[in-house]
This record gives sequence, C-alpha cells and structure tokens, in this order.
Amino acid sequence: MKAQNLHTHTTFCDGKNTPAEMAAAAFAAGLSAIGFSGHSPLEGEEWCMAPAELPAYRAAVEEEKKRYAGRMQVFLGLEQDYFSPPPDGTYDYLIGSVHGLRLDGCLFSVDESPEAFARLVDRCGGVRGLLREYYGLLAQTPERTSCDILGHFDLVTKFNEENRFFDPEEPALRALALEALEALAAKDVIFEVNTGAISRGWRTAPYPAPFLLKEMRRKNARVCITGDSHAAGTLLAGFEQAKTLLESCGFSSCWYLTEAGFREGPLPEIL
Repeated sequence: MKAQNLHTHTTFCDGKNTPAEMAAAAFAAGLSAIGFSGHSPLEGEEWCMAPAELPAYRAAVEEEKKRYAGRMQVFLGLEQDYFSPPPDGTYDYLIGSVHGLRLDGCLFSVDESPEAFARLVDRCGGVRGLLREYYGLLAQTPERTSCDILGHFDLVTKFNEENRFFDPEEPALRALALEALEALAAKDVIFEVNTGAISRGWRTAPYPAPFLLKEMRRKNARVCITGDSHAAGTLLAGFEQAKTLLESCGFSSCWYLTEAGFREGPLPEIL
C-alpha cells in the first residue's frame, strides 16, 4: 500500500501552501491520496478558517479532486476542534481534536509555544490539573465532533521532549491518559499516529507515546499515519519513523480512506 496523508493544512488556515501546491507535492511524492483538513472555524482564533472562507476552501479542494481524478485520490476533510460549532455541510471525513482548554471563558492553547504551555500549567495548578482537563475533553471528542479520526492523542507532549515539563509515564499522569484511551477505544474511532511535531522540529518521535500505542494494539484499536503537514515539503516527514514505531508496538496494518470509506491495509510503503 502506498502512503496517504489525511492531515494537512493550507493557506486557508495556518498552512504555508495552497491546496493546489499541496496536491502537486503529494502527487510528486507518490502518495495514493491526500486529504485536506483545514482547521474548523473557532471564534477569535486566527489559525482557524473563518466561516466565510469555507465555500472557497471547499471549491479549491473540489478543483483538486477533478485535476487528479484517476491518478490520485483527493479528499475534503476538516479538523473539527472540540470548541468549534458543528460543521456546515458534509465532508469526506472529520478529524476531531482538542487544541486548548477553556478556562474562565477564554481559550488557552496547549500547543502554541513552550512558554504558553508553562503559563497554562501554572493556570491549571500544575501539570496534573492540565492533563486531567485535557484528557477529560479528549475522551468526549467523538461525541462532540462526530469525528472519524481522533487527532494527536497526546498533543500535550508537543514541547515535552526529554521530559522538559513532566514525565508522561509517571503513574498518576499515565493513568489520566489511559483512562481517556479506555473511553475512546470503546467508541471505535481511528487514532492517528501524527508526525507533525517532527517536521516542525519539536519532537524526534511521533505521537502517541509507545505505551499508548501498545495499549491501543492490545485493544485492537484502529490507527492511521498522518503528517499534520503545514507545508508541501513535509507531506511524508516522519512517516518511516511512524511505521517503525507501529511495528515495534505490535501493529502490522493501519487504516486508509478510500472512495468506499475507511479500509484496513498493510502498513504503507514509504517512497
């Protein structure tokens, strides 16, 4: 199976390239499919699409579908944030994500910068309070967003290389993540193995962490590999690492989006 990337962002939100540029790069890289997953509208957040931009976003992706018909699959998706209003119209798939915590009526990002994360830790009364809030929201994300794919399970570790802020395997913190996983595994969502923090220089390994992937395998959870790509040159960044990580955690297959829906196949060939 050739790799596909269903988590991509363009100039319609916080990406650096247009849909046409991203699709051209995907075709040149030999991807079997590219899925566009612009950030859903979220009031006051500049990294998200504005409601007025959604028709143009939809039209731009549909244009790429026509351009690559019969040569590469192109899918119209949306990364639906936990705090966004319900999506307007239909999409080929949805990624459900938690990017921040709403405290005292304000949204505080968990993945903006190390400095912002440190301030949020203080605001939550410590790392345990932050993780409790984050994983509590994540466990509710499928119902809240109607997602097909659950985005970057442990996004709270984006800036935590070498345990800069906390040890995710400390028993009390590990328990919070596993409790959320227990709830989510019963909802039969697809968990993404996300390489986006690798391409942006924040991590040397994909998320989720190995202890989470091993538990997903034990529960026969479905997984897919995505790039969370914000630029055309990163569509396959970290994919070989993601494949190796999945193999080390006991996976021999993952899930792909097709015109007939999601289907299971062997781990992808990385060109």
